[in-house]
Amino acid sequence: MSHKIFESIEDNAAEMPQMQALAGLDLGTKTIGVAVSDSFQSIATPLHTIKRKKFTQDAQQLLDIIKERNIGALILGLPLNMDGSEGPRVQSTRAFARNLAQLTSLPIFLWDERLSTVAAERALLEADTSRKRRSEVIDHVAAGYILQGALDRLAHLRRGS
Repeated sequence: MSHKIFESIEDNAAEMPQMQALAGLDLGTKTIGVAVSDSFQSIATPLHTIKRKKFTQDAQQLLDIIKERNIGALILGLPLNMDGSEGPRVQSTRAFARNLAQLTSLPIFLWDERLSTVAAERALLEADTSRKRRSEVIDHVAAGYILQGALDRLAHLRRGS
């Protein structure tokens, strides 16, 4: 395994596979939100929320999704504090990325996810989603926001703008 974890899409865009779907992950303490892109890497679609158990079980569910959907890279939301500093959740996210990198040769990109859950919550409120339904879908909707942000940035970089 190559254990490729990248801190930035900007500096490592060449490492991103082209014409292959990507997966976005919103890592929470109790759940992992999963979103996937189309193979053109233009649109993120919220897919699934994994209820966390043990790392090995969680990772196996992710690896199954990766295989099923022919995923080429992972975009893992990095929960920085609003001032850009790193707290305990960032450390656990980095540890998760390191552990996952031991199980797959896919590149893993860390993406600043500040406000993704807030944006997802706002979108669900605007769609008049019930409180119960919001709690069921918030994580994979947030993963969709994380992935879409990364896709938009990648498209911008590839255009050379």
